[in-house]
Amino acid sequence: MRSLRIVMFTTFYPPYSFGGDAVGVQRMARALAARGHDVTVVHEEDSYLILGGKVQPEGAPDGVRRIGLRARHGLLSNLLTQQLGRPVTHAARLREIIAERRPDILWYNNTSLIGGPGLLPIGEGLKVYEAHEHWLVCPTHVLWRYGRELCDERHCVRCQLSYRRPPQLWRHTGMLDRALNHIDLIIAKSEFSRAKHRDFGLGHEMEVLPYFLPDLPSLAEPWRGHPRPYFLFVGRLEKIKGLQEVFPAMDRHPDADLLILGDGDYAGELKRIAGGRANVRFLGRKGPEELDAYYRGALGLIVPSVCYETFGIILIESFRLGTPVIARRLGPFPEIVERAGAGELFHTGDELVAAMRRLQADPAHRAALSQAARDAFAAHWREDRVMAAYGAALARAAGRKGDRALAAALEAGAFERGAG
Repeated sequence: MRSLRIVMFTTFYPPYSFGGDAVGVQRMARALAARGHDVTVVHEEDSYLILGGKVQPEGAPDGVRRIGLRARHGLLSNLLTQQLGRPVTHAARLREIIAERRPDILWYNNTSLIGGPGLLPIGEGLKVYEAHEHWLVCPTHVLWRYGRELCDERHCVRCQLSYRRPPQLWRHTGMLDRALNHIDLIIAKSEFSRAKHRDFGLGHEMEVLPYFLPDLPSLAEPWRGHPRPYFLFVGRLEKIKGLQEVFPAMDRHPDADLLILGDGDYAGELKRIAGGRANVRFLGRKGPEELDAYYRGALGLIVPSVCYETFGIILIESFRLGTPVIARRLGPFPEIVERAGAGELFHTGDELVAAMRRLQADPAHRAALSQAARDAFAAHWREDRVMAAYGAALARAAGRKGDRALAAALEAGAFERGAG
């Protein structure tokens, strides 16, 4: 089976990353490497450091070649890319990497600060753009207008100023649309995200392909160290994640605790808002094995985001371990929860409290949701299922491009386990 040369581009990538999107890129890179492909990830280290990130230790070797870019004047480099929409400082190095690697596939993720739309025309090969955020239609990536409300129409210049970011004038020149003409496949992470891109003016077709997780070889034991029944929140502590709106529900449901796993810029304010509630606990970040144990021991995972997510990896993390989800009826969450049949949706505080009470008071109901969660994960979001769908989508794109050799390799199962 043919081994493919794949170069992936992204602004953030572990260990120079903050959140789940970068982990999703890493998971894909590792899955491709595990299938015998030559995978290189090129990312921008300065952007992470400028935003206050700390240099992290390297993880164990995973078969992925990581190239982190830094400039002598990192802030200036980032500003030029953000303002001009093209790689300025790193242009020569990016061209050099592409020339050296001679990729069959160029795979773009969040390119906002590694090269903007000006990166997309560079190089030859099958070109894939994966929209982990809404950057293609939103300068702030998240469709969260003025930092306080859902965006339903464009106020982009004023909104960027409210975020203390200089407006990107290139967005009004057609530069992005022209750059996307070089892309052979654009991927949205959910039907909701595809529709939202269309609503905000993206004219190019998108194909929906979700995130995935590997199956678990064995299940960790449920967390035994917490003495009371609990619901779980997992994620970055940011205002847009909506955790502050869950605290009043805990006042009305004192029979369980809320355990909060994660950290972020909004942590201090959340602790202030929580006001010393005895049944709200901030436990910080946890490693993968301990996190899995917390999932398995929870009555349910609460996902209260108030912004438009593109997917929500934590939902399928929860499903994989048989933990039901209580998610806000917003963005992609309804399509994921309803497809799984493994949780409940809420819009109001009353609905959230009612869902929590049902999960705690009716063990048979929770057990049914738990089994549905595991079944849905295996059917829709397990690594082998999703990777097969990616392989088929890329094969069709290669066929449309006229690259018969690449299409044949993908059709023959290049993305299947052990295909390399």
